[in-house]
Amino acid sequence: MRLWALAGLSVLGLAALLYVQPWVERPRSVAVEIATLAPVTRVLAVNGRVAAVHSVDVRPLVSGTLETLSVAEGDEVAAGQVLGLIDAKTQSAVLRQAMAGRDAALEAQQQASEAYDRSVSLGRTIARSVLETRAHAVELAVQEVARLTALADQARIALQNHTVRAPIAGSVLVLNVDEGQFVDTSTLLLILADLRELEVETDVDEAYARQISRNQTAILQLAGETGTRTGHVNFVSTRVDVATGGLAVRISFDDPVIAPVGMTVTTNILVDQQAAALTVPRTSMVASPAGTAVFVVEDRKARLRPITVVDWPATRLIATAGLAEGDAVIVDAAGLADGQAVEAVQP
Repeated sequence: MRLWALAGLSVLGLAALLYVQPWVERPRSVAVEIATLAPVTRVLAVNGRVAAVHSVDVRPLVSGTLETLSVAEGDEVAAGQVLGLIDAKTQSAVLRQAMAGRDAALEAQQQASEAYDRSVSLGRTIARSVLETRAHAVELAVQEVARLTALADQARIALQNHTVRAPIAGSVLVLNVDEGQFVDTSTLLLILADLRELEVETDVDEAYARQISRNQTAILQLAGETGTRTGHVNFVSTRVDVATGGLAVRISFDDPVIAPVGMTVTTNILVDQQAAALTVPRTSMVASPAGTAVFVVEDRKARLRPITVVDWPATRLIATAGLAEGDAVIVDAAGLADGQAVEAVQP
């Protein structure tokens, strides 16, 4: 009985082995998508920040103690409005001295002119040399008045420079100083910005720099908003920052927007639009001796197909050569070998 039982088990094991056939390669189940022509938009996604189109760094024209500060951060100011006063006691004394010198020169000019006029009135009774001397004195007096008047004007301008005024109308974006602080011509007092006109500042990796141009459409989403706004590229720098490898780009809003300067803006720049193109998922691509390739299903086997794509930072890439409409492209190429048996499954 035991022998019969062993024989039966052997027969069952052999039958199972014949059924499973482990020596026969089983097709691998793979997800595929059928290559189909469809409209394609190529988008470059970058993050930018809100910036004012017009902003000015306000610095003093003279050195001294900031005696008065008339504004606070966030204040709106008009063009020409007084922002602060720098100690002007010394310069006021310089102006008074210059004006006193000019007044004395005017008096001397008046006296020289009167003396010359008296000499002229004497006619031939006065020596010609005396007349010439007094005429020359008048000429020197006029020149001295002009010199001292220029010095007085210069002193007056220097005194006016002790009053800090707003060069443009706008809001105080940044305030860097306090009353009583010593400032000089290199000190940044504050930043004024016109918040009525805003834009987005960003930079693009140099690898895609040649793809960006003025007037390209952009889709903008401000931080905290669920909706989007439209804009367009208004500036593309002609110089790549060697430190960051970025190309500066500015984007205008198509409609006015109210937002704080510095707010993050998710930006999609529409680089290219095609009415019909073939695309492949990035996960389908592999490196091959011929370059970039994908696996397509042919006669239930994975066949390596070299293709040409537009390299772009996106999950799907446009195939420009090597792929035909109707090809069954394997979505995930990981672990596949050329000629491997597969069973295609469309999600």
